[in-house]
Amino acid sequence: MRIGILNSGGDCPGLNAVIHGVVGAATELGWEVIGFRDGFEGLLPNGPGHVKLDPERTIGILKLGGTILGTTNKGNFAVKIGVDNVAQVAADIMEQAKATIKYLGIEALIVVGGDGSLTTGLQLCQEGVPVVGVPKTIDNDLQATAMTFGFDSAVAAVVDALDRLHTTADSHQRVMVVEVMGRHAGWIALYGGIGGGADIVLLPEIKFTMENVAAHVKRLYAAGHRSVLIVVAEGAEMEGGGLMTREQMDAEKRQVKLGGIGEYVAKSVEKMTGHETRDVRLGHLQRGGSPTPLDRILGTRFGVKAVHLIKEQKYGRMVSYQSYHVGDVPIEEAVNKLRLVQPTSEVVQAARAVGISFGDR
Repeated sequence: MRIGILNSGGDCPGLNAVIHGVVGAATELGWEVIGFRDGFEGLLPNGPGHVKLDPERTIGILKLGGTILGTTNKGNFAVKIGVDNVAQVAADIMEQAKATIKYLGIEALIVVGGDGSLTTGLQLCQEGVPVVGVPKTIDNDLQATAMTFGFDSAVAAVVDALDRLHTTADSHQRVMVVEVMGRHAGWIALYGGIGGGADIVLLPEIKFTMENVAAHVKRLYAAGHRSVLIVVAEGAEMEGGGLMTREQMDAEKRQVKLGGIGEYVAKSVEKMTGHETRDVRLGHLQRGGSPTPLDRILGTRFGVKAVHLIKEQKYGRMVSYQSYHVGDVPIEEAVNKLRLVQPTSEVVQAARAVGISFGDR
């Protein structure tokens, strides 16, 4: 049997661990694995092509960040804009992809991606291509799985940054504002903030006011703090305000590029409190680097499970992690349903209990 694998959308620590798991499990079954380069674009005859994946070619990739296959969130297969706006892959593009799969003798295709990539995978499945999905997003915002690989690595990057910033902030008695990824969901900001000892965490799910933020900063300094750490998700919103964007929607009609909320919060805090404030935007530092042990293990388990779903001919399914068990759910139930931070959840209440402010009171 010959199967294919591709990863699409943004890169993510742990992608190579998934490839490692797929190749290992397929080799045990005597199967061949073909990897398509640069996401779905590798399915096109004039695209970046494909490569045979075997244990010899994948030795040592488990610990590597990024992906040996390359990836893209642009091109002919981009069908998702925002949460609800879904387009169809052009009919001629779909036919070319199906022809490539047939020509190569691919009997099933593993699609590793987030909400948008899995939506494309679902369309392929509806066109008769046997597809199995593997969830990938550092934002950890897919409702159908309790955790996605890459999230733990992103949180580790935030915690490391906060640890470093805390020492320099203390030295100069400054406020440090750290802007992290999180368009719709604030999981990275929440977990990174708790793990890194932040004083204020601003999330998309909990609207805040600058008056509340500034008042908390003043209280902390009055209580003897030498510094204040603020973590803000790029999609955080103020009461009565919208998202901070750096660029409007481009010619390809992709999502606006968020950014600037950290700088805005920093300038506002300094103006309203008089305390010297600096801002740092972590950006793609959260995507890069080696995956944590947890993400290596989770990615490997996801890859193995995807192969087993193909063996069981359970197509149109997505690998899912729930209650420490790797299972599966229908792809159509997984896409377009985001898992957001609930303001009344136990983890938010725990953060409040240790003095973290969310700027809402």
